Amino acid sequence: MSRNMSFMLTTEQVRNRTKTVTRRLGWWFLKPGDILNAVEKCQGLKKGEKIHRICRIQVVQTRIEPLRFINDMECIREGFPEWRWMDFVEMFCAANKCNPDTMVNRIEFEYLMDDQEKARCPLIQR
Repeated sequence: MSRNMSFMLTTEQVRNRTKTVTRRLGWWFLKPGDILNAVEKCQGLKKGEKIHRICRIQVVQTRIEPLRFINDMECIREGFPEWRWMDFVEMFCAANKCNPDTMVNRIEFEYLMDDQEKARCPLIQR
């Protein structure tokens, strides 16, 4: 069974594959190697709405740390190259009703190629 992870606030960053890290208040069970469906949204769907998969991702590493540990380089990895760390903390706290000392799950991931992408890339061994 595949799990769906919502990227509602960072859909474009995932589509563009500029995001390689996400911070969550949960997902504590994840471990390196786990494969997830990155989706636009999976909770709060209105009647008739369907889950829209963006791509598949594979967990590389997880670690628990205070939100305030984020730095400017991590903002780039979160998909916000123009932001400073305090911009990210402010957005995250507002979206998740938490504070900078809240412990978060820092999840590093990589993108998996689907069959269409593999077909377009002649260097991939099949």
